[in-house]
Amino acid sequence: MVEWYLFLPQVRLPVADIVDRAQCAEAAGFDGIAFIDHLEAPGQPDENIWEAMSIAGWVAAKTQRLRIGHLVLCDAFRQPAVLAKQAVTLSAASDGRFDLGLGSGSWPAEFTKFEVGQQDPVARVEQLGRHLESITEYWAGGQNPGPAHPIPLVLGGSGRRMMKLVAEYADWWNLQANHLDRLPRLAGSTGSARISIQQMVGFARAGTDPDAVREVSVRRFGHLGPGLVCGDADELIAHFAGLAAQGVERCYVWFADFAAPQTLREFGESVIRNFPNGGGALR
Repeated sequence: MVEWYLFLPQVRLPVADIVDRAQCAEAAGFDGIAFIDHLEAPGQPDENIWEAMSIAGWVAAKTQRLRIGHLVLCDAFRQPAVLAKQAVTLSAASDGRFDLGLGSGSWPAEFTKFEVGQQDPVARVEQLGRHLESITEYWAGGQNPGPAHPIPLVLGGSGRRMMKLVAEYADWWNLQANHLDRLPRLAGSTGSARISIQQMVGFARAGTDPDAVREVSVRRFGHLGPGLVCGDADELIAHFAGLAAQGVERCYVWFADFAAPQTLREFGESVIRNFPNGGGALR
């Protein structure tokens, strides 16, 4: 069984459009949605970007079944006692639909600009380890109320130190799109954590020109290398089936056309529902 999440960076889009895409994803059979966590849009400092936990809470309030999370929250932005409390609150408000995704930070330029975090990547991962220990202690009885529902921990990253944290703490390990070629080597380092991947998709819908879709997708996201896959429904079914055969149990799908509603609907109908238990809207 593969779980399907829409990966939707909350950049440039008005909040109402983000809600609309979330509701389309829910109707199309996606299991969840994930946002990003940055203080400015990476590489686009003049673009609008919405705060990660606030947009997650708003989308949770506007959906019924969709799980809500992030790839991934930046550990440096939130004191661990506050984050533990936020996670419990959002989990309770959504009737248990919140996943806590965490990482050590991927855009050091914003650490300097906004005076948060550390430039040293080793120090950031070490701090994340201390904060994970604190968060799990708060959930185990150090704060009231404690979680009324399980809050899955999703850890993103692929370095040696991060993989040790994955094996110790994570329910899910996520491999980012630009490192998908490392999946065979790292898959055995996750401990009991289940494997998820982030995948950029150039989806050639019925009636569209596959070559044109590929050209636009590569122009926008070709820098992701194997993290970008282009094709029609049959080609994408084969691609994701291959990932599932490698132990991938969740796919965070990131669309090269910025998740146009018609793309979400057709992807659900022609790809998701061709997998066992696919099509969460029908369950």
